[in-house]
Amino acid sequence: MGHQLKALIVDDSAVYRKILSEILAEQSEIDVVGTASNGEMAIAKAKKLNPDLITMDLEMPIMDGLEALPLLKKNHPDTAIIMVSAHTTSGAKTTMKALQAGALDFIAKPDRSSMEASRLEIQQQLRNVLRGVISKFQVQFALKGRTSTARIEPEPEPEPVVPPPNSISQRMAKITGMTRPEIIAIGISTGGPQALTKVIPRLPGNLKLPVVIVQHMPPVFTKALADSLSKNCALDVLEAEDGQTLQAGKVYIAPGGKQMKIIRTEGIAQIVINDDPPENHCKPSVDYLFRSLTFTHKGNVLSIIMTGMGKDGVVGMRLLKRLGAKTIAQDQQSCTVFGMPSEAIKSGAVDKIVPLEDMAKEILGSL
Repeated sequence: MGHQLKALIVDDSAVYRKILSEILAEQSEIDVVGTASNGEMAIAKAKKLNPDLITMDLEMPIMDGLEALPLLKKNHPDTAIIMVSAHTTSGAKTTMKALQAGALDFIAKPDRSSMEASRLEIQQQLRNVLRGVISKFQVQFALKGRTSTARIEPEPEPEPVVPPPNSISQRMAKITGMTRPEIIAIGISTGGPQALTKVIPRLPGNLKLPVVIVQHMPPVFTKALADSLSKNCALDVLEAEDGQTLQAGKVYIAPGGKQMKIIRTEGIAQIVINDDPPENHCKPSVDYLFRSLTFTHKGNVLSIIMTGMGKDGVVGMRLLKRLGAKTIAQDQQSCTVFGMPSEAIKSGAVDKIVPLEDMAKEILGSL
């Protein structure tokens, strides 16, 4: 990358400080420059070391992670802050607050009896999160001209096979682009909880369509996200359950660690939650959900890809667009990580590129 990212590790547990330091030190792009055992120390150390990346425990004495976060964001707006959370309902609630207050991402402390198993799980989680952090900084450095970041172009995907539109109305929709959305489908990942608070609460309570969302997240955390959004919304936001009938004015978030698709039974659209394998290393997967809509709603979908790392959702969005669906991607400027929208735009699947601030207005204007 041409520039090592300076990392500060904040945790009141010496064991976790050691584990996190060792895992981060294994990454050639990262230099661990310091540690702290509470929020106050973190603020003082950050002032001195000016880190690019901070991992911060949520529960600490003197000053906890949630209290320290806004102060750190204020003094170090470009620093990526990764929360380290307890894998509990209350831990998930606090994590949601931190993500909505500007933390980039989080990892959950494993609930394992063996230290080695815990270490492996943290390593896996951190690697995924760090890919997002590193790509975010590559973009920043490139924009500032600090280093030339040679972008490795992904291998071209084989074209997905789409059945030709069979009904006259579908063929007409294809020619005239006259499909009417009957469902809003959103795929989102890194930076999602903060971005969704700028979109879902701005949709009116009398919305005539259901909204389905895949936010990449582990179990427990998706429920906390749904509850947190629901408090600030005119719409009812739920963690989706197997067998629910889709209703207008309700927002369904796919549960972490499961796949979500839509089926029709006697013409009624219903949610299926199952344990199908991950796609694009994601479970829930945006592609998995979007693909199901090509059968249930054909082109009558408003399909949206927002901030996130990787390319989950691109193939599904292309399939929907071919059937006449309207497609939107979040713009680079307002994305925490521009991976998913960027891949969708490059694939030609996107009709409109929209800043986060205008997303709710654009959704309502597209209906």
